[in-house]
Amino acid sequence: MNFDQANFELPPNLRALIARQRDAVEPEGLPRRSFLKLAAASGFALGVFPMVAHAQEAGAAGARPAGLKPLQQPAAFVRIERDGTTTITINRLDFGQGVQTGLPMILAEELDADWSKVRSVHGTNDPAYVDPVFGMHITGGSGSIKNSYTQYRELGARTRAMLVSAAAAQWKVDPATLQTRNGVVIGPGGKQLGYGALAEAAMKLPVPETAKLKDPKDFRLIGKPTGRLDAQAKSSGHQGYGIDMRLPGMLTAVVSHPPVFGARLKSMDDSGAKAIKGVKAVVRVALDRGAEGVAVVADGYWAAKQGRDALKLEWDTSGVEKVDSEKQLAHYRELAAKPGPRKYDADVSKLGEAPHKIEAEFVFPYLAHAPMEPLNCTVSLSQGKADVWTGTQMPGIDGLAAAKVLGVPPENVKVHVQMAGGGFGRRGLLTSDFVAEAASVVKAAQAAGITAPIRTLWSREDDIRGGYYRPMHLHTARIGFDAEGKIVGWDHVIVGQSLLMGSMFEPMMVKDGIDATAVEGMKEPYDLPMRLTVHHPKLNVPVLWWRSVGSTHTAFVMETLLDEIARATGQDPVAYRMKLIGDQHPRHKAALQLAVDQSGYGKKKLDAGRAWGVAVHESFNSVVAYVVEASVKDGTPVLHRVTAGVHCNLAVNPKSVEAQVQGGAVMGLSMCLPGAAITLKDGVVQQSNFGDFVVPRMTDTPQIAVHLVPSADAPTGMGEPGVPPLAPAFANALAALTGKPVRELPFKLA
Repeated sequence: MNFDQANFELPPNLRALIARQRDAVEPEGLPRRSFLKLAAASGFALGVFPMVAHAQEAGAAGARPAGLKPLQQPAAFVRIERDGTTTITINRLDFGQGVQTGLPMILAEELDADWSKVRSVHGTNDPAYVDPVFGMHITGGSGSIKNSYTQYRELGARTRAMLVSAAAAQWKVDPATLQTRNGVVIGPGGKQLGYGALAEAAMKLPVPETAKLKDPKDFRLIGKPTGRLDAQAKSSGHQGYGIDMRLPGMLTAVVSHPPVFGARLKSMDDSGAKAIKGVKAVVRVALDRGAEGVAVVADGYWAAKQGRDALKLEWDTSGVEKVDSEKQLAHYRELAAKPGPRKYDADVSKLGEAPHKIEAEFVFPYLAHAPMEPLNCTVSLSQGKADVWTGTQMPGIDGLAAAKVLGVPPENVKVHVQMAGGGFGRRGLLTSDFVAEAASVVKAAQAAGITAPIRTLWSREDDIRGGYYRPMHLHTARIGFDAEGKIVGWDHVIVGQSLLMGSMFEPMMVKDGIDATAVEGMKEPYDLPMRLTVHHPKLNVPVLWWRSVGSTHTAFVMETLLDEIARATGQDPVAYRMKLIGDQHPRHKAALQLAVDQSGYGKKKLDAGRAWGVAVHESFNSVVAYVVEASVKDGTPVLHRVTAGVHCNLAVNPKSVEAQVQGGAVMGLSMCLPGAAITLKDGVVQQSNFGDFVVPRMTDTPQIAVHLVPSADAPTGMGEPGVPPLAPAFANALAALTGKPVRELPFKLA
């Protein structure tokens, strides 16, 4: 999601929900005596229970300045043990992008912590962990580092100031005379006190409303390539994920979903399922989009799955639309020829008089997110209170959804965010489908007499067939240009489902009938006379943002068409782009030039049968340019080498930026491979697993080199920008080889 922060405001209903949640939770802070007992037992025990920031307020008078919000106080974010071990809570989901290391680096920098003793944990749906820009719990829009950079610096600086004040009081000296380094306060004559020894006293001090931040030239951690805190656990197989959740007496549920979205159950014979050893119950459950399903609850996944396989179900699909991909494409073509809302409305009347013209149609299919860890959620409900364990991008929204299903107050639901094995947007949706489903299972099971916590697991097939895809899109373009490549008119149409119509984001991000996510990346950074018409048909296929959202298709269209104009007018594709970009977008030019220089483009002689491909695109305020080398072998496109130039301003952890661009490039490659599409026939998704939904294998992966443009400006987003330019750069190389432009993803060269 690419939000325009300057104009972003949450809708009134969501603001009210968040305020109600905050008001309900804040009074539950522990009394001062109970809190200090915890602090004495574990050191600087910050963040060990909900809204501990309020408990700090209940301590020394004035300890919480009126101007500070919970998200600005160290209490919920920092815990320092007596041995100096520092645990930092992150206000996001880490599902591979590295914020479990990046956010602690920022806080530890200002804290002057000993990095060897820093640990990190996920937060909850506590109000302290909202995004400081959006005011809601969210991991999305590549905003984790970008939006919390100043927040986490200030948290670290405030914590450091409290520790210094505690040391100054003990030594009876002026705090201004003290220094800190590697988790130690250094005083007169070189005497030292470790943070662990100071933590309890520091906890009793007021939280400073302001704290001096470091000059960036003094950074010791920020900007330095740093190994990830979770690397050892993940590389050794010890990392736990939501799917690994274990609780005493826990049961496992597997749900049978209808074959067509929104269908309901007509009849059920569950005798075969109940005969499976380990099956405890078979219950009907309410599902997403008004559908109905059947959950088999058992003492383990295998028994639950066997039970589900033994069900004999008949579905009522009479009242729901049955989408067919071929018919859908024909319908989109009809819509593209009709008038519609316009994003840009330049005069294209002279297009027909241009000496050179391009008429093009682009087709982009539905795409599944297909994370390595399928969807899962564990729910425990007891005495009117619920705990939810899941990898989620929106724990606040999910907590509200679970509360509604379970019939308990929102303040009685605690969401424990778990490490997730990928997601790419699928774990952050406004309907909370898989969390609400897990809550429905628990509710139905309790009605059947089962009070145990239940872990609801989706299989890989459930995950790929379960909906919420990157929308299918059709683009059409008519372009007129002269012999120098000057564009005199560009008439463009986009047809595709809206992601945001009907959601809480519609008031801010749907204007004049156009969803902003569908058109992001169109035209910019090029000054083009474009008329852009948009149609948003409604279909019975649930859609959701897919890593880099609208840029997954807009970047491909823009960058392949510009390349085609350059080839048609005999111009170098890089030089042509530089001319169109002009002086208005220096970050684009810097990223592109860096990729060109590092790749050897135009200077290095390529092997026979290979060609260069180029693309540059901005998404989430970061610019990524790719220069690739590709060939065609036995009719199959092959990507050999990728060189990236990246402008993301200050890279907090260059290693994480490199990893994100590498991962983004591979995910961009996934859009190109034959078989990388979701199709429907009579309303039924035709793909089910990696045998028929293709993702890149090791043998498909090219050499990838990532180079960063140096910058000291505040960081911009890097979770998604590596995805969009890969497919067009690859396609441009193939067009140079074959003489034929690529108009469809996945590639079809025949």
